[in-house]
Amino acid sequence: MARPPKKKPASAEPATPPANAEAAPANDMTADLAPVVGKNLRRLRTERGLSLERLAQASGVSRAMLGQVELGQSAPTINVLWKIARAVDVPFSALITSSATVGAKILRASQAKRLLSHDGSFSSRALFPFDEPRRVEFYELTLAPKGVESADAHAPGTMENLVVSQGRVEIDVKGVTHALETGDAILFEADAPHVYRNAGPDEASLFLVMTYAEQVG
Repeated sequence: MARPPKKKPASAEPATPPANAEAAPANDMTADLAPVVGKNLRRLRTERGLSLERLAQASGVSRAMLGQVELGQSAPTINVLWKIARAVDVPFSALITSSATVGAKILRASQAKRLLSHDGSFSSRALFPFDEPRRVEFYELTLAPKGVESADAHAPGTMENLVVSQGRVEIDVKGVTHALETGDAILFEADAPHVYRNAGPDEASLFLVMTYAEQVG
């Protein structure tokens, strides 16, 4: 989760967005991460005294989708997870955390769990174990040829540091488009809507370091 046109604020989105805008294509998350996300969402929502209706209003995600996520029945898109994390004021990793990890942890590429955009053109792989919320998160991103991913604003003070490992990418931030070639990097404040765009004919790969202003959650 092209500009222009700009993505509408969450409050301006329909009360019940189309299902295909919230649910990702079937992937490993359905079997492995969906139940984890559901359990964490239910706990976080209960701790904050939020009903599904109030959380739907705060996040811009439909009540029906939130209910399905809590039950582990749906694999939400990356953009939907970001909306939920922002609404309950936690880092993205707080929703995909499973259990504590002690000592060295190898994350095998063959066992990677990738979160997808609604059309499958954008994917994100967490390069850290889902052990506990953290202030800094590390991701591998891929964009299909001509793929575009629009991201909502993250919490105030959130920074994104991206490096392009393959391809040509455009990053739109606060109305300015930044063109990046293989090896180029960019650092920007991510507390405003932004867009990742593959400007080339081949798949693009990026690495992202997400830094939150403070530890929350």
